[in-house]
Order: sequence, then structure tokens, then C-alpha cells
Amino acid sequence: MSDMSIEHAPSAAAHGHAADPKAEARHIDNMKFAMWLYLASEVVIFTVLIAVFVVFRVNNPERVEEVHKASGLFLVGVNTFLLLTSSWTMVMGLLAIQKNDGKKLARWISATAILGTLFVMFQYVEYSTLAREGITLYGDVFGMRFYAPTAFHGAHVVVGILWAIYVVNGALKGKYNGGKYLGVEIFGLFWHFVDVVWIVLFTVIYLV
Repeated sequence: MSDMSIEHAPSAAAHGHAADPKAEARHIDNMKFAMWLYLASEVVIFTVLIAVFVVFRVNNPERVEEVHKASGLFLVGVNTFLLLTSSWTMVMGLLAIQKNDGKKLARWISATAILGTLFVMFQYVEYSTLAREGITLYGDVFGMRFYAPTAFHGAHVVVGILWAIYVVNGALKGKYNGGKYLGVEIFGLFWHFVDVVWIVLFTVIYLV
């Protein structure tokens, strides 16, 4: 609603009406449902990418071993730890704003953004290492099947980092409080989804 329409709209107080709690609850439910629908569509895409990789791996197990030797599990393991820790900082941020502490929210979500940034940086290091071993996106059919799901996931992490910065900015400006933190919850759903997808990728690509 524009500022002019707000100025000319009859105030709720003038008519003795409070904000409709049922309408607010419906709005919250609708926003969460929309995010779940979006995440469901992402699940379909990731499932296809992972399935393609699995089929190739079953038929070419020796090619996958080359990636394991080139990248090493240590770096990928550290990256996995960073991303899992970022889920914890995300939860702590949500708990903070539920207690009406915007400053702690900003600190915890800032930590989430930093951990996500480190993840992307280490993934770049891994890609550089693999490239030196001749494992590139267009080097062979394996490269395409390996980079498609991992890079697509990395793009989601980058989006999450930018989103986290947006949440931090809103927290510093007092946008959220103990009774108004839907934006933080929606971001949390996205970030946890990114973490869960990585656990699946880590297991299928690097461990199995």
C-alpha cells in the first residue's frame, strides 16, 4: 500500500478494531507454504542431477576414484563441517530474535554468512585442484556430471549468503522483533535446505 493510501485509510484504532490475528496467521502460513513449494521444485532438480551422477558412477567407478584422490576428503570434510555449523548459527539467530534480541540475531546471521563464504572459497580451491588434474566441466562427460550438482548447490550457497546479509541489515535497522520474524524463518528454511542437500551430495559423491 502506498504512503498516500495509508494516510487516507481509516485507522484501525479510530474504528476500535485491532489487527486481524487470523489474517496475519494466514499470511504467515501462505509465505511458508510458498517457500516449501519452491524448495520442492528444487528437490526435483537436485534429484535429477544426483541421479545422473549416480548412474554414471555405477558404470564408471574408476573415474570417480580419480576425483577422490585429486580433491581429498579432508578439504571436503572441513567444508561440510563449516556448512553444518552455519545451520547451528542460523538456529541460534532465530532463537535470539524470538527472545527479541535483534543484536544477537545480527551477530549469529553474520556468522552464518561468514561460514557460507568460507564454504564457497574452499569449494573454489577444490575446483582449482581438480582442474589442475584435468577434471574440468567440459573435459569429459564425468566433469559435467560432477560439476552440475555441486556448482548448482554452490550457487544456492551464494544466494543464501546474500540473503543472510539482507537479514543482518534488517536486524540492524530493527526490522525484526520478538513478534515479527517471519523473514528470518523463511531464510532459515532455505538455508537448512541448502545444508541438507550438501549432506546428500557429500555422501553420494565423496563417501559412497
